[in-house]
Amino acid sequence: MATDAGANQGVGDVRVAFDEAVLGEWMRANVAGFSGPLTVAQFNGGQSNPTYRLATADASYVLRRKPPGPLLKGAHDVLREARVLAALADTAVPVPAIRGVCDDETVLGSAFYVMDMVDGRIFWDASFGDVPQGERAAYFDAMNATIAALHQIDPNMVGLGDYGRPGNYFARQIGRWSKQYLEDQEAGRDADMDALVEWLPAHIPEGDESRIVHGDFRCDNMIFHPTEPRVVAVLDWELSTLGHPLADFAYHATMYRMPGDIVAGLGSADPEPLGLPTEADYIAAYCARTGRDGIPDWDFYMAFNFFRLAAIFHGIKGRVLRGTANSTHARERAAAFPRLAKLAREAMETCR
Repeated sequence: MATDAGANQGVGDVRVAFDEAVLGEWMRANVAGFSGPLTVAQFNGGQSNPTYRLATADASYVLRRKPPGPLLKGAHDVLREARVLAALADTAVPVPAIRGVCDDETVLGSAFYVMDMVDGRIFWDASFGDVPQGERAAYFDAMNATIAALHQIDPNMVGLGDYGRPGNYFARQIGRWSKQYLEDQEAGRDADMDALVEWLPAHIPEGDESRIVHGDFRCDNMIFHPTEPRVVAVLDWELSTLGHPLADFAYHATMYRMPGDIVAGLGSADPEPLGLPTEADYIAAYCARTGRDGIPDWDFYMAFNFFRLAAIFHGIKGRVLRGTANSTHARERAAAFPRLAKLAREAMETCR
C-alpha cells in the first residue's frame, strides 16, 4: 500500500539529499519557463518515493524521485507515475501537469519527474469533519464523480493500452496475495485469511472488464479546491495499472467500513447523521455515472479488497518479526492485520 500523502502536506528539511545546483541546471534546460534561484524542501510523512517542494519567485513545483540505492525490480517506478499523469492530462480526471521527466540516474542519483504544485486541501478524515455538515455530501459526490470519470476512460485512447495485463484481474491478484500470505510462515496463519484463500478464487463474479485503476483512491490522496467541494488533483498513482474498475471502486468504498486508525475511513459510524451518503447511495451514484444497473456480488469486491490489504499488512508483520521493516508505522500495521482479515471474512460471509 502506498503512503504518499500529497503535495500540500507539511514540508521540512531535506532528508534524502541531492545536488540542488545540478537540479537547477537540469530544470533550466528541461522545464519551460523555469527561472531560479531554487529553494528545496522535503514533504513530511511516510512517502515511499521521496517528494520535494521546489519553489522559485514565480512558480512552485513538486519533484518525485526513486529512493537512491538498490531496489526490488519494478519498485518505486516514478517514471510509470509520470506516464499515467501525462496520459490523463487532457481527460476529465484532474491531475498535476508534468513539467519534466528524467530517466538519467546520474543527474540526481535516481530517476525523477517534476510536476506543478497544486494548491488546495487534503482531508485526512474520511468524515470530512472540517467541513460544515451540510456541505460534506458534496465532497463525497466530487470523489464519486472523479473515480467514475477515471473508469470511463478507454486506456487505448490515452496511450495506456499496455499499462498492465488486461483481463483475469481478480484471479491474478487473489493468486498473488494468497501466495505471499501462505509463504510467509514467520508471520503465522490466521483462520479468517485461510477461509478467504479458499473461498475467493471460487466466487469471482462473471464478466471481465479492464480499465485504468488508481489502486489507492482515498480522500487523502486527493487535493480539493481551497473553498469548493471539487477535486482539483488526484495524487499517488504508484499502484495504478490496468485492472477491474469494480475492484478499484470497491477499494475506495471500503472507507465506509474501514477503521479510521488503519486507513482513512468511517469505521462503524452511521454516515447519515454526519451528513454523508450511505454506502448504498454512494454505490448508486457511481452506477448512474458509469451506466450500470447495479453491482451484483458487491460484498465479494469488499471481501477481496480487505483481503488484499490484510495480505499486505501480513507481509509487514513478517518484516517486523524479521527486523527488516523500515516504516515508522510498521508495527501499527502489523497489529492491524487480524482486524482487516476479520473485515474481509465478514464481507465474505455476507455473500454466502
